[in-house]
Amino acid sequence: MCGITGVFAPGRDAARLAFFALYALQHRGQESAGIAAADGGSIRSHKEMGLLGAIFDEDILSDLSGYIAIGHTRYSTSGSSIVVNAQPLLERSELGDFAFAHNGNLTNTDELRETLSPTTVLQATSDSEVMAKLIVESKGTMLQRIEAVIARARGAYSTVLCTQDELYAFRDPWGVRPLCLGKLSDGGGYVVASESCALGTIGAQYVREIERGEIVRISAQGLESHLTPVETAEPALCTFEYIYFARPDSQLNGRSVYMARYAMGRQLAKEHPVDADVVMAVPDSAVAGGIGYAAESGLPYIEGLIKNRYIGRTFISPDQNMRARGVHLKFNPLVENLRDQRVIVVDDSIVRGTTTPRIVALLREAGAREVHLRITSPPIKHPCYLGVDMATYGELIAANYTVEEIRAKTGADSLGYLSLAGLIASVGRKRSEMCLGCFVGEYPNVPAGHQALASPV
Repeated sequence: MCGITGVFAPGRDAARLAFFALYALQHRGQESAGIAAADGGSIRSHKEMGLLGAIFDEDILSDLSGYIAIGHTRYSTSGSSIVVNAQPLLERSELGDFAFAHNGNLTNTDELRETLSPTTVLQATSDSEVMAKLIVESKGTMLQRIEAVIARARGAYSTVLCTQDELYAFRDPWGVRPLCLGKLSDGGGYVVASESCALGTIGAQYVREIERGEIVRISAQGLESHLTPVETAEPALCTFEYIYFARPDSQLNGRSVYMARYAMGRQLAKEHPVDADVVMAVPDSAVAGGIGYAAESGLPYIEGLIKNRYIGRTFISPDQNMRARGVHLKFNPLVENLRDQRVIVVDDSIVRGTTTPRIVALLREAGAREVHLRITSPPIKHPCYLGVDMATYGELIAANYTVEEIRAKTGADSLGYLSLAGLIASVGRKRSEMCLGCFVGEYPNVPAGHQALASPV
């Protein structure tokens, strides 16, 4: 789920542009952040644990001079959440130094690690470092080395890389994680980013998605595109990007994320109507779905929970008494809107089933007479191996209980999930163009060792 960006902006402060692009992508990762900048002769980098605004100041950004920069905000899946795993990674090769940042998760990391030279020292514990080392040990030009890695790596990877005078961006042959290209309107140059919301923040115009299996090279000579063979790889954009990960003001493959979520809510109202007084959503990612449900059902939409947008992203642990209050740390109910109401609560998903019962209880404490849960995704029954820290089968509530059993565990009066067909129709893509692994257990190019895990334990 990490956020990545790359900036090539002759005559401009690329690190500063990358900083503001990353700010727009902070929702994709809050564990660590970093920026590397190149000026045509050298690469400098700074990264730390924590949020972007707490890491960078004017002095640090001033030291990252140059017209090329890449940046990263980390959400860990492979590799623990420690500073050595923060990105961008800096590497030294026969071609010179380069910086590397990656969003996704490889499924054949162990196999790739075994092919590295015995003298190679791995300082981090992430699959990202293995990819970077493969580039170091490959032969030929930087483009040829990236092509060699794409031919061998399996899984999900949207990646940015900068040398001393070039910027590269490339995407796996399945296109699991998003990556888009923008053009700076003031003075020329290009930007690549995980989501289109980052482009407008720094005055760049959306150009297009970077294609699956594509390598984009940006240099003083301009932009070049190189397509690697993808005939054996089916397109598989992660459906959870539409449901939860992406910001609602982004677009993915020409589809507005907000409108996709709005359509999910409308479809959910058609599939699971219920007698009620008001509709609300669990902020933030379910808001568009809640508005869609209200529009289709003809019921008024209200705010029922106010989210504390900062406490969930602090690195200071609450004491035991505060921890026991659980969801109260994150949400405050609007009692006046909830008292004696039959409430439909729209949320994007139920994963482990630990937070949802607390939300239902919080709404009842605030005076809600009935609580009807409506979920804008199908039940999550399978883990993810492609860049989402999704739980094991033992932890996934829908892998072990029926819908009625889940309803009882949450304490809701009723529970309805969006159908798979309804989700696909709302997203506006063909089923064959999306990864639906967490719903149906079928994954794009996941090795047999992982597929063997694809049954509840």
